[in-house]
Order: sequence, then C-alpha cells, then structure tokens
Amino acid sequence: MRSISTPSMDKRAQAGALYYCRINTIFVIMKKYLLIVMAFLALLTGCGKTPPRMVILGIDGWGSAYLDSLPMPNIRGLMAEGTYTFHKRSVMPSSSAINWASIFNGLPTQLHGFTKWNSKAPEFPVADIPDSGIPVTVFTLYRERYPEAKVEALYEWDGVKFALDTLAFDLQRKTLAEDATDSTTTEVIDLLLQDRPDLFYVHYDAVDHAGHAFGWGSPEYNEQVAVMDRNVGRILDAFKEAGMYDDTYFVLVSDHGGRKNKHGGPSVLELEAPFIIVGPGIKKGAELEGYMLQYDVAATLASVLGLPIPSYWRGRSVPVKD
Repeated sequence: MRSISTPSMDKRAQAGALYYCRINTIFVIMKKYLLIVMAFLALLTGCGKTPPRMVILGIDGWGSAYLDSLPMPNIRGLMAEGTYTFHKRSVMPSSSAINWASIFNGLPTQLHGFTKWNSKAPEFPVADIPDSGIPVTVFTLYRERYPEAKVEALYEWDGVKFALDTLAFDLQRKTLAEDATDSTTTEVIDLLLQDRPDLFYVHYDAVDHAGHAFGWGSPEYNEQVAVMDRNVGRILDAFKEAGMYDDTYFVLVSDHGGRKNKHGGPSVLELEAPFIIVGPGIKKGAELEGYMLQYDVAATLASVLGLPIPSYWRGRSVPVKD
C-alpha cells in the first residue's frame, strides 16, 4: 500500500526538522560555552599556568630585639625592596617545632597540636588532618594547585621536616653540613641553579645555636647574624647572575628570639622575630603596622602565591602587595 503525503504532514516534517536544527544549534553553543568555562576553571586551578617562584629562608632563633644596631647590609637591602616587620609574635611556648608548624600551617598551638620544641606529630587530635598525618601547610596547597611544580627543601635541623608535610615535596633532606652556614649556602645555590625549583625552603640553624651557646645579643651571636647576612647576599647574587631574581619572591622568616641562653618563655625578647618578603608586586620599603602573628605567615604566603586559604586557618593575610 503506497503512503500518501499531505500538506499537513509536510508541514509537520518541516517543523520537526526545524526543531531538531534549533536543538542541535543550542547544543553546539552550549558545548562551546562549556569548553570556555572548563578552560577558565583550569586556569583558576593552575593547570597550564607557570607556578610563581618563591624561595623561603627560615632562620632559626633570629630575634628582632638584637637587630637594630647590626648593619646587615643585604637584609636591610631586602627591607628597602620589600615589606617587613620586626614585630611578628611567636605562638606559645616560643619554641622551634611549635612555631615552625604555625608558620607553615596557619594555626595556633591549640589547633595544630605541636606542643614541644621537638614535636614530630600533633600530640592531640586535630581537625582537618589529611592522609599525611599533619595539618595542611602552604606547601600542601602549592602542590595541589600546581601539581607539576617542583617543590624542594634543605634543612640543617632535621626536626623541622615534621612540620613541612614532606609528601608535598619532590626533594627534601638534611644538608650535608650541620651548623655551617657557608657550606649550606653553597649547597643551596648549587641546588637552586641546577634544579630551579618553583617553591624552595631552606632552614638555617647556626644563629639559634649561637644564642644557646653564647647568649642572644652576645658578640658571637651578632657575628653569626652577620654571617647569615653575607650568605643571604650570596643567594641573591646567584639569582641575579642567573636572570632569576626579578620574577622570584624571597621570604626571610624566623620562629622566635631568645633571652640570655634560652627561649620558650613569654618575654618580648623571646616572642618577637622578623618577617621580610620581596618580589613582584610587593610593596617597597613598607613596614607593616601593628603586630603580625606567627600563623599569619602561612596565610600571607598563600595569598601571594594565589593559593586558597583554608577556612579553618586562623592566620590572616597581611597587606604586603601593592
């Protein structure tokens, strides 16, 4: 039996074809917009984006109270080029592992769980701890945001590694020499120029040792600060010669000061330590107003690096950028 085509049937077919054409057009447009949104989200999460480079110099026991009379030409040069404070307050007690943990993870003692100078893990239950077993650090966030980035660390005191989240690092190890600033800096420069890590941390311990051995503010302590200043200059010169200086953030930070031959107490001599940051877009010659808290360091570095700041961090990003 032969089918019969009528005008009404032709109109219905044409309408159906037109409807299909419109739906297909809408689908193509939505697909294009979806691709644009996906590309934008990839950009936001760091995929395909060059990670910002940062070098963090941790100087153990570098107390603020003893620095006003010291020349420190290289460090003062960084202060003139960047933003700084000598009034960063340690968390209590003013001991090493406790404060390095706060510097890295944006939390006070009662939230990160490191309670002794040599803590290797939180000593009581802490919320929001990932598989690494320690609270999220600025290094963790950087690794998550820039998965292809190179993250490395060297340290004279291996006790600091327990606060770092070592799973976020491609390389992290103790320096070949201990308490030998010149030798450590040679090792640091060789690694920086060879590997060119995107995020790098080095931990110097000799200033703290001089404080314990001879007293904070003693001639021997001041001499070790001068040695540290000279080695800061060596690192900066190496970056300038390699053409890497202008697009690198440099951070100098300390955990605590000291009083006589010790630290850990509540005196201002023990609590106050410097923070200095230099780099692209950082305010020049700007001294921070008021007090900076130890756990503000992590939030400030995260903000500078374009990282999300966890809602449970207690630190705030201080105004260091133009």
